[in-house]
Amino acid sequence: MILPFAALAGCATPSFQHVFGTTPNATPAVAAPAPTLNPAPPPPPPVNAVTEEQFDTTSAEERAAAVVTEVAAGDQQLGTTIATLGPPAEPGIWLKTPLVSTLTPGRIDYQDRSINVELRPSGGAAGSGSQISLAAMRLIDAPLTGLPELTVFATAQ
Repeated sequence: MILPFAALAGCATPSFQHVFGTTPNATPAVAAPAPTLNPAPPPPPPVNAVTEEQFDTTSAEERAAAVVTEVAAGDQQLGTTIATLGPPAEPGIWLKTPLVSTLTPGRIDYQDRSINVELRPSGGAAGSGSQISLAAMRLIDAPLTGLPELTVFATAQ
C-alpha cells in the first residue's frame, strides 16, 4: 500500500502555471483605466480595499457636485434601465448602459434622488440592463445588492 506513494516521493511538485498562465509571486495585472470625460478622475482603490469606503475613492467635492439640485431644461430622456453594481474597483460616478453609444454627460433619477453621472456605452443590446458605479449607487441610496430601476437622461451641454 505504501509503494505507490514512495514512487511519487521523488516526483517534482506538479505545476499548473502553463494552464493558468501565471508565474509564482507574479504581480497581478492592473487593468487599464476606463475611458472617462473627467480630466482628473478619482484614483483607483488601494489593492487591499475591502470596505465600501475604501473602494469609493471619489472626493466629498465630487460627490457633492454630482447631486442634482435643479434639473436643466434641455436634458433628454433616454429611457429606463435596471442596473447592477459594476466593478467596485473602477472609480468614478458612472453608468455603463446600452442607452448610449459614446461617452456622454448624463443624469440618473432613482426614487427621489437625481445625480449627474458619466454615461458610458456598455456595448450591450438594447434592454440588456446597465452597470452602475459603487459611488453612484451610494449617492442614490440604492442597496448595493439591489437592482434599481433608473431613468436615464443625456444632459444639455
